[in-house]
Amino acid sequence: MDHHTVASISIAGSCLDVLGSLYLAYDLLGGPHGPLRLLTRAVTYSILFGLGYGLGLGLIFGVASGLATGVTIAIELNRTSKRQDHYSLPWEALFAAIRASAFSTALYPQVGLRFAILYAVLLTAGQVIFYARGVRPALLYSTTRRPLFARLLVWSTVLRTAGYIAAALLCSALVRHVEHPWLFALRLGLVTGVVTGAGTVFSPYVEYYADNLPQRRMGVVGIGLMFCGFALQSLQYWLAVFDVRVS
Repeated sequence: MDHHTVASISIAGSCLDVLGSLYLAYDLLGGPHGPLRLLTRAVTYSILFGLGYGLGLGLIFGVASGLATGVTIAIELNRTSKRQDHYSLPWEALFAAIRASAFSTALYPQVGLRFAILYAVLLTAGQVIFYARGVRPALLYSTTRRPLFARLLVWSTVLRTAGYIAAALLCSALVRHVEHPWLFALRLGLVTGVVTGAGTVFSPYVEYYADNLPQRRMGVVGIGLMFCGFALQSLQYWLAVFDVRVS
């Protein structure tokens, strides 16, 4: 087994421990009132986006992009839930920059520094343009227990996918010619489009349960995540016990 894989699994285990403790804190500290509403949104969206990105683009990408996307979107949706409005454009630009930086940081080992920086700049600019035109995570905010389908959301997902593909191709042409640039760009764009589209479609479920899920059940989820995290973190020691060679 490759030592990078072992390290990635241990990192994932640590992240699950953190997420589990946050869910358990939700239970111990008193439920959906106050800042813990934001907490449960951040944890849930981080898990959902992290799983999607991780399955499509690798564990490191899933952890980095899942956390950045989950936390920033949770902050935006939490404000919409409370005040029925959105942040100013400079704040939204900051959220876009955080997400783009996480994407590029996860890609850096594959594509190099110049590619990663240019990609982050292009993604940030594209997201800010979307924000300026009124397209944001809380565009069609809903807290119902049914998926959200709308033509506007479909078109925004298609445009986002095309934008990620075009940005990757442009970076490949200008700063570094990655191997199989079309395949790389298509994979990056399609995974991002599918994951963000699915997150938008099913966000009403998350918003509903963030405010209505029983506190004790949140605690059970947290304990389960912590056990999973412990299992992943202990893998490196089990490999040593059974003398499994790590390359």
